[in-house]
Amino acid sequence: MHFKKIGVIGGGTMGQGIAEMLAAKGLDVLLVEKTPERLDYSYSMIETSLDKQLEKWGITQAEKKLILSRIQKVTHFAELSSCDMVIETIIEDLDAKKKVFEKLDEVCPSHIILASNTSTLSLTELASSTKYPERVIGMHFIHPVSKVDLVEIIRGLKTSDHTFTETKHFVEEITNKKGIMVYESPGFVTTRMITLLINEAMHLLQEGVASAEDIDDAMRIGYNFQHGPLEMADRFGLDSILAALERMFREYGELKYRPSIVLKKMVRAGQLGVKTGEGFFKYDKDGDRI
Repeated sequence: MHFKKIGVIGGGTMGQGIAEMLAAKGLDVLLVEKTPERLDYSYSMIETSLDKQLEKWGITQAEKKLILSRIQKVTHFAELSSCDMVIETIIEDLDAKKKVFEKLDEVCPSHIILASNTSTLSLTELASSTKYPERVIGMHFIHPVSKVDLVEIIRGLKTSDHTFTETKHFVEEITNKKGIMVYESPGFVTTRMITLLINEAMHLLQEGVASAEDIDDAMRIGYNFQHGPLEMADRFGLDSILAALERMFREYGELKYRPSIVLKKMVRAGQLGVKTGEGFFKYDKDGDRI
């Protein structure tokens, strides 16, 4: 299959990152959001991201214009019928995602791969809302999409070998990222492991074992992490970490997935990390630590 035009449903942080990355790779992108206002906001955030790269000499003005020209704003699902693949990346809500897949099933030809960027939900259950569950697959990108060269490819119970092979080709040959195959399991590999590390760091903080700065330094310097676990949580979004832990706690029933009280308090207080300017640390408008 030739991949030239990709639909991206959801213009949140992950949707913006995926759309920008695909357009930078030379693909045409149809970005879908519920309303024209949300669509304009998502597009403006992609433009802001490109402007930051422009300031740091990462791209040229011409490259910025070319990337933006490849992203088309769409509010109607019917326009996705011409896509070679559709990637869903809305909020982690099973019912909402199932409704999206039901709509996609109506407008996309049966040979078009339907992928979900879910980090914890069941691909088999998502696929059950379609007439062709064999073409549904998980494609979990990791934030920040442009910088992390790994994608988890998750097979549902009925995902076909053809769908998996084509998706792996797309990930490795088109996006130039490493694709790892994961059998369906809540949290897959990356989310399951990183949220446990983050949660344990929060328990250490809660118990007064060390300061947030020292906990992060211990892992960043001691184990060569790019960011310490608490700064990672800030960058992922504390609300996203909480949602993932709560979902895995429900699925597995194991105490190790029970979210830290510190995490719950911070989410209730609206201190969600980089997106609100404050989490365990403070950040400026560009997402840099203050």
